[in-house]
Amino acid sequence: MTRSMVVAVAALSAASLVGPAAAQAPTFKVDKYDIKGEGGTDYVAVEAATGRVFVSRSTHMMVVEGATGKVLGDIPNTPGVHGAGIVTKAGHGFTTNGGDQTVLMFDLKTLAEVKRTKVGPGLDGIMYDEPDDKIILTNHSRPIGTLTAIDPVSGDVVATVELEDTAPEGAAADGKGRIFVNNESKNTIQVIDVKTWKAIASWPLAPCEGPTGIAYDKASNRIFSGCSKTSVVVNPDTGKVVASITNGTRVDALGWDAAKKLIFIPNGGEGNVTVVHQDSADKYTVVATVPTFAGAKTICVDPATHNAYLFQPERGPAPPPPPDAPPPPPGGRGRGPQGPIVAAWFIAMRPQ
Repeated sequence: MTRSMVVAVAALSAASLVGPAAAQAPTFKVDKYDIKGEGGTDYVAVEAATGRVFVSRSTHMMVVEGATGKVLGDIPNTPGVHGAGIVTKAGHGFTTNGGDQTVLMFDLKTLAEVKRTKVGPGLDGIMYDEPDDKIILTNHSRPIGTLTAIDPVSGDVVATVELEDTAPEGAAADGKGRIFVNNESKNTIQVIDVKTWKAIASWPLAPCEGPTGIAYDKASNRIFSGCSKTSVVVNPDTGKVVASITNGTRVDALGWDAAKKLIFIPNGGEGNVTVVHQDSADKYTVVATVPTFAGAKTICVDPATHNAYLFQPERGPAPPPPPDAPPPPPGGRGRGPQGPIVAAWFIAMRPQ
């Protein structure tokens, strides 16, 4: 099943679009494909060289053609998978499997398993640090969170860095020997020196709360941190917040299109994406709010096509509890029982 709609920015008044943003106010066609399959989700990742999108599904990783929404393949045996890191030049992809505490290295052409490495508890975020040619993991390990660096050719762990938070999220590299890590619980960015593999600085991100997704723009030398309600822009020369952006809630990733100068902030709570134009290094304008699907909170952007991709399963009603089931404890957290998956929406935002 495919659904599509065109989302324009007519609701924004002309007065709100000034300077460079006015000439680049975008319009998107939103395509939704039911790709079926079982399992919840976390991150999505795109391989720009092929346009394939890797979609985590709890116990397996689905591979989808971004242009059509067609399922191209599946990577099995990824228990508790969170995300994928793609290294086209090495011919390898990597998945973070929280269920068995491993990183799976697979062949990008065949999708077959090449190597499985035990890393440890708390595996979550993953990204490819192209300037330093490393796969970077951010781990919700205990008693303290860690960053792990992996060689993308051998699949071997080459460094582990202790962080200040048990909930490190996204990571981004500046190509100058530094990696920036969002700490969700402490509301900070930590700076990692890739020569020593040590944390060398920590910057507070107020008014940001719960920073997750992150991106770095080389042209303007700015860091973008996706946060609940208020995302921020940071000057990495000073560690200071230089701009804030109003967006929605349940943000768990962030997309950046350097060519279009657009930031994509997925708001799972509202089921939409806040699209922000970078007018200058320290000035940002919200140019669109694009409806997607409730709960869709992670995103990736293909720099070749400028398409943005999200994924979210749709569930039916939760089954009623058994008559003799005890009531939930007061003040408890968690989602509780979930209904069956009735659709699995792969969502493509295509610029028009």
